[in-house]
This record gives sequence, structure tokens and C-alpha cells, in this order.
Amino acid sequence: MAASAVENAGVSALRSVMLRVRQAAERSGRDPALVRVVAVSKIKPVSLIRQVYNFGHRCFGENYVQEILEKAPQLPDDIEWHFVGHLQTNKAKLLLAGVPNLALVEGVDNEKIANHLDRAVSNLGRNPLKVLVQVNTSGEESKSGIHPSDCVELAKHVKFECPNLQFSGLMTIGMPDYTSTPENFRMLSKCRTEVCKALAMAEEHCELSMGMSGDFEQAIEMGSTNVRIGSTIFGPREYPKKQTD
Repeated sequence: MAASAVENAGVSALRSVMLRVRQAAERSGRDPALVRVVAVSKIKPVSLIRQVYNFGHRCFGENYVQEILEKAPQLPDDIEWHFVGHLQTNKAKLLLAGVPNLALVEGVDNEKIANHLDRAVSNLGRNPLKVLVQVNTSGEESKSGIHPSDCVELAKHVKFECPNLQFSGLMTIGMPDYTSTPENFRMLSKCRTEVCKALAMAEEHCELSMGMSGDFEQAIEMGSTNVRIGSTIFGPREYPKKQTD
């Protein structure tokens, strides 16, 4: 398939995704405008991202530090970048320095990474950085994320001990077979209730980032405000080699 055809397919796929998002939000009785779609462009070329950008989309996500550092400078600076992968502490400053338009880090799962991000924001003189606390709602050892019983303490640490970070909500990844994903999503919603009570925070101000290509409609129906969609927009991924950052 020619490159232009692939790019046009990405735009067509995004249009279809946005329609499905709107319909899912309406089924849940919510305003579709309250659901953000993060187009996760992991291992996809800048040319394809640019085509989706030209269609009008502005929110993109990357999983690997090196990849976002290479792509961001080649693309318009009004893109709202989300880092959605597991972030190593020694990459925190590198990420923030290299991507001035980084809007959100979705994977804060321990105090150490929160502290590194907080110091990096301060040292770089950036505006406070929005972060989500990642919760491992499935109990899978292969997944990052704090145990649900510890999410309140980590959220409190971010809010009260990290003045250069803005606690913005919670994130989780459902189990891959999707059969138990509803329970994962219910658990994240329960965590939000507990966190908001502890922080005296209105639940509508606490994001729920849950739902990916295979389950985003269900996630929206269960209250997700932020869905991370990659292959459904950009097509299947072919991994050249395992990356570690």
C-alpha cells in the first residue's frame, strides 16, 4: 500500500474512532466533549502523525522517551503530547527538557518518579506538569502501576509534596483478553472516589484514563475521560526490536 494511502487510512480511522467515542459518551449520558482521545503513535512515522494532525487532531501519545524526543521537534508545537509509557527516573529531566509541549505524564506509579519529575520541572522553570497516578487494577505482574490500596497515599504525595506537579487523575490498563476489563474499570472508579474524598477534590475534576483500542467504548460508558487509542487509528504495529525506555 502506498504511503499516501496509509496516511489517508489513518485519517479515515480517526474519523471512525471519533464517531464511536461520541456514541459511547452519549450512551453514558455524558457530553462527548468531555472525553479526550489520545492518538498513540508508538513506532509510527512522523508523516502519519502529521496527516492526522492536519485532519485537526491535536492530542498524541508516545510510549518511549527516545521516540518522543525524536518526533516532537519535527511536529507543530501546538500538539498536546502525553507520555503514556513507563518512565524511568533517569529519563525524567531528559523528557521534560526535550518536549516543551509535554502536557501530561500518565504513568506515575511511585513516589520516586514523582519526585524526579517535580525536581525536573522546577529546574527547567516549566509551568506545573499534569500527571496521572497509574493503578494496577488487574494485579498482573507484567503491568506497571501502584496497588489500588496505595493509590490514595501516592495521590496525596503528588498533590501535597510535589509543588511543581498537578495531580490530575488516575490511569489503568485493562487485562488483554478484555473479559475482566469491566472489573478493572470499576476498581479505578472506586479508587477515584477514595482519592477524591482524601483530597477533598470533586470527582469531575479527577480524570479517569482507561480504555484502549480493544475496549475504549466500554471504558467511556463506565466513565473514562481519556482514552489511549493506537492501532485502531494508526494500524497494526510491527516491532523491529524490544525497547526499554
